[in-house]
Amino acid sequence: MTSIELQNEIIDDFSLFEDDLESKLFYLMDLGKKLPDMNTAHKSDEFIVKGCQSKVWLYPIYNEGKLYFEADSNTEITKGLVSLLVRIWNGKTPKEILDTELYFIEKIGMSRMIGSQRSNGFTSMIKQMKMYAFALVKE
Repeated sequence: MTSIELQNEIIDDFSLFEDDLESKLFYLMDLGKKLPDMNTAHKSDEFIVKGCQSKVWLYPIYNEGKLYFEADSNTEITKGLVSLLVRIWNGKTPKEILDTELYFIEKIGMSRMIGSQRSNGFTSMIKQMKMYAFALVKE
């Protein structure tokens, strides 16, 4: 699926909860629980996302021109947040990642859901994933 299709799927999933912020948060935490386990060896300081209040690890794997991510967090909500990004960007080329406009964030009302501290951390996750992609872009 394309990044656009995946974002639309996320929007559809969250729309089932309408304006029930508590249900959206529980759903977000449930998404985090479904994130594949991260290799313990990759949970090092080198792969911690700077700027997150919680601990978030992002480990990039570049294979056959596409980026894949292992991710984890020490909090359920943050793990759910990073799982959304992994869902959208896993298996995409670095160029696709850099060219993606993440419009789902506004459409699902994420800022109302997670507050400013987590929003800053979420932005840091996005920047880190895009930095990994940027480092791999072939001109």
